[in-house]
Amino acid sequence: MGKQGRMRVASYTLFLVVLLQCRFLAFAILDPLDFLALQSIRKSLADLPGSNFFASWDFTSDPCNFAGVYCEADKVIALNLGDPRAGSPGLTGRIDPAIGKLSALAELSIVPGRIYGSLPQSVSQLKDLRFLAISRNFISGDVPATLGQLRRLKTLDLSYNQLTGKISPSIGTLPELTNVILCHNHLSGSVPPFLSRTLTRFDLKHNALSGSLAPDSLPPSLQSLSLSWNQLTGPVDRLLSRLDQLNYLDLSLNQFTGPVPGRLFSFPITNLQLERNLFTGPVQPADQVTISTVDLSHNRLSGQISPMLSTVQNLYLNNNQFTGQVPACFVDRLLSASIQILYLQHNYLTGIEINPTAEIPLSSSLCLQYNCMVPPVQTPCPLKAGKEKTRPTAQCNEWKG
Repeated sequence: MGKQGRMRVASYTLFLVVLLQCRFLAFAILDPLDFLALQSIRKSLADLPGSNFFASWDFTSDPCNFAGVYCEADKVIALNLGDPRAGSPGLTGRIDPAIGKLSALAELSIVPGRIYGSLPQSVSQLKDLRFLAISRNFISGDVPATLGQLRRLKTLDLSYNQLTGKISPSIGTLPELTNVILCHNHLSGSVPPFLSRTLTRFDLKHNALSGSLAPDSLPPSLQSLSLSWNQLTGPVDRLLSRLDQLNYLDLSLNQFTGPVPGRLFSFPITNLQLERNLFTGPVQPADQVTISTVDLSHNRLSGQISPMLSTVQNLYLNNNQFTGQVPACFVDRLLSASIQILYLQHNYLTGIEINPTAEIPLSSSLCLQYNCMVPPVQTPCPLKAGKEKTRPTAQCNEWKG
């Protein structure tokens, strides 16, 4: 080979060395601990049939280009595992404890799928974590009390899993929480105080929680509160009176007692669900109620029905102990189709001024049966209302007495 040929080979060899070095640098830019953590995470998870999420996870290339991996400098800062498109099959397997080695991680989410096993305690090592969302999987075991070490956490969503045990008071001390969504699990015990002044959404529905709520156990910043389908007890009037930013409230299917505060009806709520509890006393809003749906059914509420409730579109007052005449303003709004649902069955009401020939709009539903009167108009009622049109006279006389 001539001199010129040897120079060409030398140049090409140098080119290859430089190219390989550049490729190596491109792949090795990620912190080695993060690289190894991602490998462990990948080994413990798999795509469900129909999912191709891990197709891009080729560890001979740059992990920062993997689907769901987001880096800043040489660290992984966000890990969104699984295809986020609606209807995608998701992932299966366990969450490897190596997740705790991603020391700069600020966001961790896993799409709905079949992830099982417990949430690793090592998650509590992620001191920069702000967003933790692993919903609609099969995570079991406790909510780690050590999550209370994640002082920058804003969103905690572990809903629709198989979690058991108590909610640790340490989680309630997290100062920056805005969303706590632990609904549809098997959590038990009492609800600890949550102190974050930025908390806006608090959803613990469909668990097995018990005990009462202290008047100062939730902050006034709350906008959405859902505690339905638990076994919670005690009065909540002092607590609710403080939560004047609420736009959604569902306390249904518990055993709450005491009065419903009249102040509650002036809050910016669009949907108020207090049905199937043990609330007592009169319901006395101070002004015309602008909430579109109010469900106070299946309680022990009493007294006369307030005219202030006649501006509610969907009003459920059935299965209580209301007495007296139905105010005329309800009839006016019902006939003008302003009221869509007015359920007054199973009370102790004694009258309603409505012409027996009045035509109730097709878009409106009125049920009056099983009160201390013969309904002046025959209207279709829900099947659960039963077949009896009026309450036995003996019951009505006993109630008057």
